[in-house]
Amino acid sequence: MLKNLLAVGDVARRAGVAVSALHFYERKGLIQSVRNQGNQRRYERSVLRRVAIIQVAQSVGMTLEEIGAAMSDLPRESAPTQEDWARMSAAWHTQLSDRIARLERLRDGLTNCIGCGCLSTQTCPLRNPGDTLGRQGETGAPLLARG
Repeated sequence: MLKNLLAVGDVARRAGVAVSALHFYERKGLIQSVRNQGNQRRYERSVLRRVAIIQVAQSVGMTLEEIGAAMSDLPRESAPTQEDWARMSAAWHTQLSDRIARLERLRDGLTNCIGCGCLSTQTCPLRNPGDTLGRQGETGAPLLARG
């Protein structure tokens, strides 16, 4: 059963990641290992493709939670296929496009803000976007939207 499996150091070296990263990915449920008789981690070779997907997805800004959700439908016992990657990347395309649009709005607003320099908590669209509480008569520190 444990024949032809890779040791954690071999996976780390071949994937170009630290051993601690592999342990972290495993704790997050992104990859899995088996234990040999000496209780050492061993990985199927298919883990190399999973780690590559994780690295590529992280490099374009996907969070580990988003990566985990996308990988949750993949079979654990085999390497992700080109079709699996196509499905994941298509889903991420929309998320990334939305993120890019938000960043472009931020960039464009930031340019205007630098021109003014006020950073007013009452009127600055960057510091206090959509001042919902202000319209309700609330005062004090702004409630900033996340996202």
